[in-house]
Amino acid sequence: MKYSGIGGQAVLEGIMMKNQKEYSVAVRKPDGEIEVKKETCRSLRDQSKAANLPVIRGVVTFIESLKTGMKTLNYSTSFYEDEEEQKKGEQKNNGKKEDVKDSLIMGLILMLAIILAIGIFVVGPFLLSEALKKPIPSPQLRGLIEGVLRVILFVVYVKLISLMKDIKRVFMYHGAEHKCINCVENGEDLTVANVRKQTTVHKRCGTSFLLIVMFVSILFFMFIVVGNVWLRMLLRILLIPVIAGLAYEFIRFAGSHDNAVINVLSKPGLMLQGLTTAEPTDDMIEVAIASVEAVFDWKEFIAHMDDAQEAPVTDKEAPAEVQDKEEEKKEESAVEAEENGGDIEILDIDEIEEEEKEILEKIDEYFEDGEQ
Repeated sequence: MKYSGIGGQAVLEGIMMKNQKEYSVAVRKPDGEIEVKKETCRSLRDQSKAANLPVIRGVVTFIESLKTGMKTLNYSTSFYEDEEEQKKGEQKNNGKKEDVKDSLIMGLILMLAIILAIGIFVVGPFLLSEALKKPIPSPQLRGLIEGVLRVILFVVYVKLISLMKDIKRVFMYHGAEHKCINCVENGEDLTVANVRKQTTVHKRCGTSFLLIVMFVSILFFMFIVVGNVWLRMLLRILLIPVIAGLAYEFIRFAGSHDNAVINVLSKPGLMLQGLTTAEPTDDMIEVAIASVEAVFDWKEFIAHMDDAQEAPVTDKEAPAEVQDKEEEKKEESAVEAEENGGDIEILDIDEIEEEEKEILEKIDEYFEDGEQ
C-alpha cells in the first residue's frame, strides 16, 4: 500500500475528497444525477512556517478540517431543502448578504457543536470522576476512570446516532470514501468492482483520530495533577489543542507507515470504525469515485507506483543468458568483419594489455641502462 495523501469525509448523500490545496464535493441529487463541485482552499500552513511545526500543524489542520467539513455538509444539505425554502432562496435578490448570513449561521453551529462536545466528552467525565474523590483518593486512578468514561460515552453516542436513518446512510458513504482511498493506495483501477472489494476501514480516519485524542488525554490527565478543582477542569479544556496536535502526528505517521507496531497501535481505531462505517451501495461508490477523480489523478498515481515496483537489474543480478548474448554479438561482429574483406580487425582486450606490458617493460629497461 502506497500513501496517496488524499482524504475526505462523508456528507449528506455525498462525499468530500481533499487533495493538497483542492477539494471536491460529489452529491447524489434527488433526481439521481451526481453533482460535483470543486474548489481550492487556502491554509494557514501555506502562509506561516510556524503553522507547519509538529503538533501546531495538527491544531491548524484540525480547525481547518472542521471549517471545511461544515461548509461541505451545508452544501450537500442544500440539495435536500424543502421546496418552500428553495422558492424563498430563488426570490432573494441580495446574494452577498445571504452569503454573509450563511457564514454566520455556519460559524454559530460550529461553535455550538464544539461547546456541546466539550460539555459531554470533557466536563461530564471530569465531574463524574471528581464525585469519586472520597472512595478513590488517587488522582491517577481517577484520571484513568475519567478517560475510560470518556471513551464509553463516545462509543455509546456513536452507536445511538447510527440508529438514525440519515446518519446510517452517511456512515455508508463514509465506507465508500474509505474503500475508494484503499483501492487507489492498493494500486487498483478505480472502478466500482475494484472498490467493492476493499475494506471500509482506514488508518487515517477521523474516527481513529478522536479515539487517539481520548487515549492521549488519559495519559495527560493521569499525571498532570493540580490541587484546585476549577483549574483542573480549565486545564482539560485548554489542553485540547495540544492533545489534538499530538493525535494528529500519530495519525499522520501511521497513515504513511506500515509495520507491526503501527498496526497494533492502530487496531483500536480500526475496530471503532466498525461503528462509523458501513458497506455502501454501488451508486454510493459511484459518487465516491466522482469525488476522487475531480481532485486526484489516480491513473498517474498507479502508473508511478508500478514503475517504482520494477527493480532495475544490476550487474551481479544479470543472468547467464545476458552474458551469452554478449558473446554472440562479439562473434557476429567478427563474422561481419571477415565478410567485409578483413578491413576491420576485431582486437582482443587481453592481447592489447599484454602488448602494453611489454612496451612498458622495454621502457623501464632503457632508463635503467641509461642510469648505469
